[in-house]
Amino acid sequence: MGFTQAVRICFRKYVTFSGRASRREYWLFVLFVVLGSIVAGILDGMAFGASSFEVTDSGFSAQSNGPIASIFSLLVFLPVLAAGWRRMHDSGRSGLFLLYPIIVTIGTFGFISMIGGTEALAGGDLTALFSGALGLILVFAFFILAISPLLVIWWLTRPSQPGPNQWGPPVQTQSPERP
Repeated sequence: MGFTQAVRICFRKYVTFSGRASRREYWLFVLFVVLGSIVAGILDGMAFGASSFEVTDSGFSAQSNGPIASIFSLLVFLPVLAAGWRRMHDSGRSGLFLLYPIIVTIGTFGFISMIGGTEALAGGDLTALFSGALGLILVFAFFILAISPLLVIWWLTRPSQPGPNQWGPPVQTQSPERP
């Protein structure tokens, strides 16, 4: 499967959350999204001016809030979500595993607000928030919050599950030869 074929497949399956997506298809589409975001940011910077530009020891960063990058992000949001969902299916997991970091974030900050920690965060009194047994729970929750995106990326890099699974047959990555 080539780069353009992977991009075409992901846009053709714009909001298809059923089925499977091969590892190559998913990561080539992610590469397209990253490259497209860079190009859209450059076009925004040329057309509307960069809102921030920094040169550091490790390189440079430019950030633009222009309409081209925003429109591109809106156009690829659902295909990226659908391709990731299908990629999870291909590795033998439910697509809901893709949302794991969001669920952990909601749970952690919901717990903080439930124990009255929002006032401590707003007042800057973190010692009261992280003391005692609740502090241990929060430290553990923030640890899980920090590693959850890495865990999802690891799941997305796992090999395809051989043979059919509950989400369908494996994706055929090579086109059949024509006689």
